[in-house]
Amino acid sequence: MNELAEPVRILSDDECWQQLSGTELGRIVTRLGDRTDIFPVNYVVDGKSLLMRTAQGSKLFELTVNDEVLFEVDGHDDTHAWSVVVRGRAHALDTSTDVERADTLGLRPWIPTLKHVYVRIVPDAVSGRSFERGPEPDRYGVQPY
Repeated sequence: MNELAEPVRILSDDECWQQLSGTELGRIVTRLGDRTDIFPVNYVVDGKSLLMRTAQGSKLFELTVNDEVLFEVDGHDDTHAWSVVVRGRAHALDTSTDVERADTLGLRPWIPTLKHVYVRIVPDAVSGRSFERGPEPDRYGVQPY
């Protein structure tokens, strides 16, 4: 790492969408009353929204009761890491036209289960950061001002 470079950088909206588009696995955070849950999901970017598939169950129920969600994706290699957070609202696709179009996007469950319901996450905000990885600076030596 360059001594003058900042190890943390804010990603632009376009950079956030590039990272989201290059990844298939994320985590959706739901909230129902005092209970917060997090679920790993595979997804696809569709324009400036995200699509995932799910089955009937707690995730879909929680999204139906409270549509406000967080969605997080991250990645890393030996020298860099990044994280993108989407704040938005989730809703199940309910028209046959929307479902037929979603079927063309190639989103398939990763595990052998039936997931009949498409859920679209429409962002209110997207934010991200990238990190340059490296050794920790000397904690006890002379510190620059």
